[in-house]
Amino acid sequence: MSALLEIDDVRVSFSLRSGLLSSAGSIDAVSGVSLKIEEGQTYGIVGESGSGKSTLARAITGLHHASEGSIRYRGQELKGLPEKEFRKLRKEIVMMFQDPIGSLSPRLSIGSLITEPFKIQGMKNTDLNAEAKRLLAMVGLPDEFAGRYPYQISGGQARRVGVARALALNPKLLIADEPTAGLDVSIQGEMLNLLAKLQDKLGLAIMIITHNLNVVKHITDKVGIMYLGKLVEEGNTDNVFSKPQHPYTLALLAANPEPDPDAQLMRIELAGEPPSLLNRPKGCEFHTRCPFVQSSCRHEIPKWNNSGSVSAYRCSFPEIWENADHG
Repeated sequence: MSALLEIDDVRVSFSLRSGLLSSAGSIDAVSGVSLKIEEGQTYGIVGESGSGKSTLARAITGLHHASEGSIRYRGQELKGLPEKEFRKLRKEIVMMFQDPIGSLSPRLSIGSLITEPFKIQGMKNTDLNAEAKRLLAMVGLPDEFAGRYPYQISGGQARRVGVARALALNPKLLIADEPTAGLDVSIQGEMLNLLAKLQDKLGLAIMIITHNLNVVKHITDKVGIMYLGKLVEEGNTDNVFSKPQHPYTLALLAANPEPDPDAQLMRIELAGEPPSLLNRPKGCEFHTRCPFVQSSCRHEIPKWNNSGSVSAYRCSFPEIWENADHG
């Protein structure tokens, strides 16, 4: 496989305003993230609310400006790309938003919504009725849905409509923000199976933004764990789930419902809420919540370690919990 998307040391900053015209500085919502997504790969980004997952996704799609770093799609630099040029790439890089109903205009029929990308891209010689039928069939909805409106469909059906709209122009990279949020477990499974089926059929790469670890385990090849705008661990999904190298990853896994009664996970809990981006802790930014904190963690920034391990991680003492009691 070859690299489809390469992100190198990306930062996304937002200005803080103390008055109508004056600036009071800025905060980094994404702080030095680097990752790579291969063609046909499914990559999961996991973290609590406010960890920077969705901000990173919006930077990739040009909806937020990356203040530093590089975002390359098939070798082409996206950072700083003029909107006119970025618009052409939106046939290949698409985003499926979290709110399935709210992201659909209530004034347009389902048929009009899923074929709107053809109009946006100026594809005037397209048979929109035929395309609506094709796209509905692709996501398992009957032809009659073309005449319905968003208020007439369920949340699960709205997700399918969102998939149909996102894949209308046969993109190469789909960024799905919380694709199963608010759905019953059975409907979640149907949605994930649909995405996997379409990925195989269309040769898609998928980036999934979620806090749901079961989604990640079910569908992704690789996973990145984000905390306060930084990647703290990254690796093959099976490796990260079976042998986490960062205490934040361990805590997320321990809090996740485990269907295997024989699985042994260290039961740890996170202390308090994530710190404010306005007041990032010194040293390791996770040390204020880490149950394994050492004195050096409070002032030394951990290096990104990717040598001789099942995953890459940002922690100075991963061996501490390897020898701790499980239970």
